[in-house]
Amino acid sequence: MLQGFKAFILRGNVVDLAVAVVIGGAFGAIVTALVKDLITPLIAAIVGKPDFSALTFEINNSKFLYGDFINSVVSFLLIATAVYFFVVVPLQHLLPKKAEEAPPALKDCPECLTSIPAAAKRCSACTSPQAV
Repeated sequence: MLQGFKAFILRGNVVDLAVAVVIGGAFGAIVTALVKDLITPLIAAIVGKPDFSALTFEINNSKFLYGDFINSVVSFLLIATAVYFFVVVPLQHLLPKKAEEAPPALKDCPECLTSIPAAAKRCSACTSPQAV
């Protein structure tokens, strides 16, 4: 029973996933700090008050705190923007670009099922015409 558990834990996918979760959590803290400590105060300096939590309205003695929702949306947009510009864009420049896949060099003749060059106009085995 322990051998099966050991094999499960030592499989590459489980270990990779565990590392990704830990790194993702740490990176999430960095991005949150960037937005909270740098970007939000910058916006507050330009626009004014960055906290909308005091915005509410009331209907039939029910209080709707729509300001908290606005805070969450603004925070999400700032985090998404920070991740895009500080992670995605730099990584796109650092990682090599994938070459476009070349079309297949061979195709099968529909008459005799022989592999022939993709650009062939006739099958070399049965001489049937080929669509190009």
